[in-house]
Amino acid sequence: MSLDDMSLPSLDQSQFQVPDSSRFSRRFSEHKPRFLLLYGSLRARSFSRLVVEECARLLSRMGGEVRIFDPQGLPLPDSEDEHHPKVKELRELVMWSEGQVWCSPERHGAMTGIMKAQIDWIPLSLGAVRPTQGKTLAVMQVEGGSQSFNVVNQLRVLGRWMRMITIPNQSSVAKAFLEFDDQDRMKPSSYYNRIVDVMEELMKFTLLTRDNSDYLVDRYSERVESAEQLMARVNQRSIQEQ
Repeated sequence: MSLDDMSLPSLDQSQFQVPDSSRFSRRFSEHKPRFLLLYGSLRARSFSRLVVEECARLLSRMGGEVRIFDPQGLPLPDSEDEHHPKVKELRELVMWSEGQVWCSPERHGAMTGIMKAQIDWIPLSLGAVRPTQGKTLAVMQVEGGSQSFNVVNQLRVLGRWMRMITIPNQSSVAKAFLEFDDQDRMKPSSYYNRIVDVMEELMKFTLLTRDNSDYLVDRYSERVESAEQLMARVNQRSIQEQ
């Protein structure tokens, strides 16, 4: 391969941009970082909920504002009931958030239907707004048996699909029923330490990216598409006026 010819004939020069650090925001939001936490079980003693509650305590201690969504009563996505109060609540919380935590039990080697239903109700776009794009995400799972990473791997795929900034660290709590005391508080352990690590990393990534999320997800392909759509509309209007 020769690089003697540095021309780029396929490139739309009008939409091409060289990444420039000067375009990063020099301001820092003064409000508390906002986090939405989702869990994937409706059981009375749901270990994914208990993990999420521990995450909420940690994020609050780190200076965050936290909301936990209760999936009880959320309809199945195939119902097309977009005006259901639980769907409206979930979508409003997604819009409100700057970072999220997803935690699901593993069932038959995969996330639960409860977890997937919540994610499926979050649209890629609401009008001109992409509710999840550029927001940070931490993925976690709990198991009744030995440690697995099936769920966190699936959640990472979904996070990427939702155009989220999924942090490198993650948590997988094996035999979760052994990790909580009689007051449903998590016992000291390497699993607990990892959860602290994940929340600490989530907070750091959120602080780093929340004021620059629009720039971070600004894409050449979408700029080209938008320019072509604009040109098509202008041309169509010109034809109609003739």
